[in-house]
Amino acid sequence: MLIDALVDLALGSHCVECGQPGRLACPACTAGLSTAGISVRPDPPPPGLVECWASGTYDGLLRRAVIGHKEDGLLGLSRLLGERLALAVRDGLHRTPGVASSTGVVLVPVPSRPGADRARGDDPLGRLVRIAARQLRAEGVDVRAMALLRSRGGVRDQAGLDARARTDNLAGSMRTHRRTVERLAVVSPRPRVVLCDDVLTTGATAREGQRALTASGVPVSFVAVVAAVERQLRPSRPVVGDPKAGGFLTS
Repeated sequence: MLIDALVDLALGSHCVECGQPGRLACPACTAGLSTAGISVRPDPPPPGLVECWASGTYDGLLRRAVIGHKEDGLLGLSRLLGERLALAVRDGLHRTPGVASSTGVVLVPVPSRPGADRARGDDPLGRLVRIAARQLRAEGVDVRAMALLRSRGGVRDQAGLDARARTDNLAGSMRTHRRTVERLAVVSPRPRVVLCDDVLTTGATAREGQRALTASGVPVSFVAVVAAVERQLRPSRPVVGDPKAGGFLTS
């Protein structure tokens, strides 16, 4: 971490939230983040969507970090966001009804639109999922990251679309990678599959990924994201027992 800080200083970096020179996410700003995951639910939720967990709401530092990492290539934020995703996965594993088990865990990233990663020359979400898997393995969780999903062409950018338009836009847009699914059946016959994304908005993307996996015989235990858009969440109650948790839990 000291090396990272020195590099940030040498390159003239500053905190994406408060602007303080130094690290891309300064200690003061990261100290304000939740230490517990939150159970979130889009309002209205797509029919059949499994339970969803986030490390916080999509505002402040988390919002700026997600955008900076994904759109501006600020790789110094990868560790923070990967660890936040691990937090959401960890709480989902412990607190989602019927999920706690001794079987292995598989983290599946939601795929980008075809060509999006090539245009960036990067795979931002894939990197976060791999970091989250490493973090959880260090804690003793039997977990692996596997890119089981692919996207087809013809999908529009989701920005500016309402919930219905997002659902229509994404309908049938994902499929599983057959050989990878076959490999999963060999290495982990009955895994707890967690669908991962950076942000949960209307839930349309998560529901389409869930549909594609389930259609291939891979049931999804829950969805885990770095952050959830607050305005899309149904009324909720605060997390009990964690004064820094903030955010929302499904009522």
